[in-house]
Amino acid sequence: MLVSIALDHPHEHYTNLDVIQGRVFLRVPNPTSVSSIVVKLEGESKTRLLAPIHPSRPDKQRPVLEVHKVLYKTEVVWPANMRQEDLLTNNKTGFTMNAGNFEYPFQFKIPLNTSCHAQQATAPISNISFANAIPEFAKAPTQHIKTTLPPSLTGFPGEAEIRYFVKVTVNRPSLFKENPRAVANFTLLPIEPPRTERQDGEAYARRQHQFLENAPSVAAGKKLGLFDRKSSTTSVPSSPTSSGPPPRIALDARLPNPAILTANKDLPLRLLVKSMSARTKNVYLQMLQIELIGYTKVRAHEVARTESNSWILCSFSNMAIPLGSPTDPVDAEVPVNPEYWSGKPIPNTVPPTFQTCNLSRFYELEVRVGIGYGSYKQGEDQLVVLPLRLPVKVYSGIAPPKALLEAALTGEAGKTASLGVPPPAHNPHTPTMTTHTSFGSPSTYPNATTRPQSDSFEAPPPTYEEAVGQELPPINGYRGTYQPPPVPEGAPRFSDEKRR
Repeated sequence: MLVSIALDHPHEHYTNLDVIQGRVFLRVPNPTSVSSIVVKLEGESKTRLLAPIHPSRPDKQRPVLEVHKVLYKTEVVWPANMRQEDLLTNNKTGFTMNAGNFEYPFQFKIPLNTSCHAQQATAPISNISFANAIPEFAKAPTQHIKTTLPPSLTGFPGEAEIRYFVKVTVNRPSLFKENPRAVANFTLLPIEPPRTERQDGEAYARRQHQFLENAPSVAAGKKLGLFDRKSSTTSVPSSPTSSGPPPRIALDARLPNPAILTANKDLPLRLLVKSMSARTKNVYLQMLQIELIGYTKVRAHEVARTESNSWILCSFSNMAIPLGSPTDPVDAEVPVNPEYWSGKPIPNTVPPTFQTCNLSRFYELEVRVGIGYGSYKQGEDQLVVLPLRLPVKVYSGIAPPKALLEAALTGEAGKTASLGVPPPAHNPHTPTMTTHTSFGSPSTYPNATTRPQSDSFEAPPPTYEEAVGQELPPINGYRGTYQPPPVPEGAPRFSDEKRR
């Protein structure tokens, strides 16, 4: 007996409210007894971490596994019109299926929200094993949150993954015969939360730096020692402006508030350089690097850790671009040309910000700007690299249907009418740090902005009303692109369940 499954008109990725349909193909070479043929639409969030070493067993670490069925729907395609609750009785007897080739259509609608909080009592407990290892069992989870379905997630082999698939199982009444199975995986990219209609100013990070008006020059390839630096600074003749305040600048990285980045779209970033005092020489943009840093909180029951990875959106060096002019008035803001990061969108391998029962993802945008003063030549430019960090959210770019937003805002969603409204935007984080570095000092500094991290998960974001969503058609509009990185060959994997 051979069984296979095929999706009709498969998409590059699916999203909430999509209808996923396909067919089951069954080839029966000889008459055989079959109880039922069941198709399941499933989504699983799996985590596996090693528990802390116990003093009594320092040579072994116990793996801790946690599995959540964030999506679980079933359809009995054979016998026709059989209820799910009748399967247990029928599985003990079965029907005789004649030899031949058979085809059974199926159809599911992908919901808006997770369902593990409701399905855990009825969904079977997963039996998980790893290749070349003893089977490991995941005990039933005790904490659930209701959120929008999370995106498909890879990149942490054997530690964390979110996977969606359609599976068919041919149930046979005999305990001594294996139940044939087939699986069709698919990628999910969820719709984004509702956005505020008006921007609340700008979220920004700021850093100040003070240069020397008359810094000593250094010959190429020569490094000054401590005593050389002292003697050279004392021998520099003073200029007419040496009695005034030294030249100081402020560097701002700004995003519309709330700070939201959209996958596959350009950064809505502004970089501004402002003169905080009078100066007599040019300020130069020497280097620029913009990096998106992702943090993944992984939890398996009582064990938790945070993983990080990053994407460099642009990187330039040896630029020697003048910023403004020495004749500019104090407090004049000079924007950095956005052409350096335009046309370089957020990669399609970046999953949107999400939170589910045992996994969550959040982001920071780090902008590193190298500023020189007085000269663009190496060793004479007083080069300083100013890092700026902003906590941001990444959205999928798939806008929710207008009817869903209206239902949430006008109360048509009943007692959960307010669930579709995003939480109040936090005030923009505006750290200010003044740094002063003498010539020849290191050009790395503490982060201007840091996002507080805690061991516990934050309160889940609001969710859409499921009852309203089931009446809506699939989304007809921009769907973006999303391609989670494949699992490398030889990397540890979560295996499929043995008995379901």
